[in-house]
Amino acid sequence: MASSSSRSFLRSFTPVLRSQLVPASKQRGSLSAHFRRGYAAPAREQPRLRLGVTAPNFQAKTTHGDMDFHKYIDGSWAILFSHPADFTPVCTTELGAFAQMRNEFEKRGVKMIGLSANDLSSHDAWIKDINDISNTSLQFPIIADADREVAFLYDMVDQQDLSNIDQKGIAFTIRAVFIIDPQKKIRLVMLYPASVGRNSAEVLRVIDSLQTGDKKGVTTPIDWQPGDDVIVPPSVTTEDAKKKFSDVREVRPYLRFTSGNTK
Repeated sequence: MASSSSRSFLRSFTPVLRSQLVPASKQRGSLSAHFRRGYAAPAREQPRLRLGVTAPNFQAKTTHGDMDFHKYIDGSWAILFSHPADFTPVCTTELGAFAQMRNEFEKRGVKMIGLSANDLSSHDAWIKDINDISNTSLQFPIIADADREVAFLYDMVDQQDLSNIDQKGIAFTIRAVFIIDPQKKIRLVMLYPASVGRNSAEVLRVIDSLQTGDKKGVTTPIDWQPGDDVIVPPSVTTEDAKKKFSDVREVRPYLRFTSGNTK
């Protein structure tokens, strides 16, 4: 067990972006293996991934070959979602569900890419299990992020594990979902604890809502589904809304609905 002084030393290190990492070949001294796998003294604070910022670019190994993330997006919508590890029960059900919904995402012009904190050989074997268990054919790439470089870049880590790096080694990757638009802007972030499986239908619903809002200049209410009425945003006057939409239903001056089928 590490001494109190060594634990204090270890906690002084924080996760950093790929460009700030010190290559393992150049590390010296008695740094342990988990530092060589993704920890170094930070040169600057990690930028905050607020909604509307450009999704950070990265290069990575994937099950479809080497990837430059921005080039992969290439004017499409994209979903980047992370998983704690291969051959784990919740992750296996999630990947199978997303694979089964491939056609639905493709109809909306959405590219999917998964991330799991294992190497490519593990991913390849895991995909065979996913396809067998879910009776599907997983077609989207999965990033091999054994060193957690992309996980740290997108802050897909659990604070508890950061606090325990001296005992547990490299930090755990949580379940994160990033929805990114064709301009490479982050439009939505969902973070789940490792114990909670995601709702694939909700991810698709959010895509529908964002695309509807961008196309028609509207917003969507609670539990909205495609075809339901949508909301006229407060920035549009009722007079202008009546000119733009075929019908406007005013519940309050600030709450006005129009048909979700409005062209």
